[in-house]
Amino acid sequence: MPLVAIVGRPNVGKSTIFNRFTEDRQSIVDDMPGVTRDRIYGSVEWGGRVFSIVDTGGFVQNSDDRFEAAIREQVHIALDEADLVVLTVDVTTGVTDLDQEMASVLRKSGKPVLVLANKADNNERRWEAAAFYDLGLGEVYAISAINGMGTGDFLDAVLEKLPKEVEKSEDDRIRIAIVGRPNVGKSSLTNGLLGFDRSIVTEIEGTTRDSVDSFMKYKGQELVLVDTAGLRKRRNITENVEFYAYLRTERAIESCDVAILLVDAREGVESQDIRVFKLAEGLKKGLVLGMNKWDLVTKETNTVRDVERSIRKRLKTLEYVPIVTTSALTKQRMFKLLDTAVQVHLNRQQRVSTSKLNDALLPAIEQHHPALYRGNRVKIKYMTQVRESPPVFNFFCNYPKGINESYRRFLENRIRESFGFEGVPLTLVFKSK
Repeated sequence: MPLVAIVGRPNVGKSTIFNRFTEDRQSIVDDMPGVTRDRIYGSVEWGGRVFSIVDTGGFVQNSDDRFEAAIREQVHIALDEADLVVLTVDVTTGVTDLDQEMASVLRKSGKPVLVLANKADNNERRWEAAAFYDLGLGEVYAISAINGMGTGDFLDAVLEKLPKEVEKSEDDRIRIAIVGRPNVGKSSLTNGLLGFDRSIVTEIEGTTRDSVDSFMKYKGQELVLVDTAGLRKRRNITENVEFYAYLRTERAIESCDVAILLVDAREGVESQDIRVFKLAEGLKKGLVLGMNKWDLVTKETNTVRDVERSIRKRLKTLEYVPIVTTSALTKQRMFKLLDTAVQVHLNRQQRVSTSKLNDALLPAIEQHHPALYRGNRVKIKYMTQVRESPPVFNFFCNYPKGINESYRRFLENRIRESFGFEGVPLTLVFKSK
């Protein structure tokens, strides 16, 4: 998806704007500069299009003598990453030296820029926004992030500036993103699969800063391996560069076919790993869990079955994800992990005929009916697969709203029992018939 970066000096309302556009309250809002520490990355849906948006305000250093330098650094990194930069200014304070300095950098970049004059809560302030034409960046959009005034016109302007949607190129290479927390062996695994050192490997956390694409031919199939930066908990991210490494990792997941979540077998699955899995599942990517450093696990007390049972308890709604124990150091089951990822990609492309789908599911539905909806029996007439990569199934029934989450899960499990789809998130859509 296209990326829009919100930049600006402290306390101009970037997080409030982010929350307004994403229709969520993910960024913390406070009058103190540098408050944003948590969620800073989201998506915006407007005018039939979806684009990513990032609030850069959270990773400014608190030290006064480094404050302006950190903001300038953010602008430069945003220019490298973003398709469009939104320079946010404050109508109530007018044009400041820091606004001028940031505008100068943006003018020289040649990157598309929009000026967003925030806190224009009344007509008088909207007139005052004209002062920001002095920045030399073209049209100024006066809005109020608090009450939403002017945001629709601004989002229309954003869509005009974003790159036009293009047809996907015919690239049949499988993109496999290797993601996980720092120092779990992602680069070692990539190097081992490639047969040479493509990524730098050290014991220091955070050695990999960028997502690195590598190409290999495996059993007649061309693959793209994406070695990503380690995903720390957001509250532990303290540097601008590290923040953008995190951003690149999320974008690598967006563009991949299969995501291998690599974890340290000695530590198991943590909440951060589950969050990454949920991100990939929400994007309908193929999923594989790799338990690395298996050579360091005490075999007497931790069999593969014991570890898998423990993990399954943590991943209750992700029981369809295959688990492979491996060691990038000894190369134990390293290629089995790759084989599993390739198979998950093939599963994601699977298409089930309407007749086979109905033959498998209708008897199960007859034995286990959905719950009553407003006193009425819910009847599912038939179902069909309407898409693959990722798989989407349409179910036609008399009361689509009567299908609750537990029954949706029941139907999904019946599909998996009959047709596999290991490692593949399924989408079930219920329509009126």
